Amino acid sequence: MLTDISPKLPMRNKKVTRDFYIHQLGFKEFGTTDYEYYLMLEKDHIQLHFFEFKKLNPKENYGQVYIRTDNIERFYQTLLDNKTRVHPNGLLETKPWGQKEFSLLDPDSNLLTFGESI
Repeated sequence: MLTDISPKLPMRNKKVTRDFYIHQLGFKEFGTTDYEYYLMLEKDHIQLHFFEFKKLNPKENYGQVYIRTDNIERFYQTLLDNKTRVHPNGLLETKPWGQKEFSLLDPDSNLLTFGESI
């Protein structure tokens, strides 16, 4: 019965979040309404939503999303070409559980892990 999911993550500054996801990760805005304290972004077949949390301390943020992909090596290289900083402990590698993965942090320290089954 479940058909889709749109994770909601905290953001301190809508402009900074929008710029990072659009210019570094290749997302685009979803919808035609610009909500003052809410942001909806999409790329390919996924959406991420963000709510304003101005008092968020990034060092205490545990927001995390696991995003599956079907061409992780190409996506990873695109991010490197865009000079997107990959988490130092999350470089692209094959994991023992049969996934190829890498991770990065957004401007508010939401952890984004990208994975592809091998």
